[in-house]
Amino acid sequence: QVQLVESGGGLVQAGGSLRLSCAASGSISRLNAMGWYRQTAGKQRDLVARVTTGGDTKYLDSVKGRFTISRDNAKNTVYLQMNSLKPEDTAVYYCYFLSLLRGDEYWGQGTQVAVSS
Repeated sequence: QVQLVESGGGLVQAGGSLRLSCAASGSISRLNAMGWYRQTAGKQRDLVARVTTGGDTKYLDSVKGRFTISRDNAKNTVYLQMNSLKPEDTAVYYCYFLSLLRGDEYWGQGTQVAVSS
């Protein structure tokens, strides 16, 4: 089992910045991917960004150039720096952990990000 504890999020004006953090604990596999998905009411959960233990990253097209994902492998923590936020970034953001060896996936409880225009 892997436990994920998220922090950050909140309300910000358009053009502002927020930073999300997610710390993983428990049975952490050596090879894994961590990242963030987001979801709004009535819509599917979309991948925002993810990073592997090897440093490979992937971003949603609409956040490229504005969001940066990074991780501290020693702390099993992933960060999402969100700059130039737009109202359409408003969503519940979920931390995600995937074991690349076992295929197990885990989710955080979600944190609300609201961007006002």
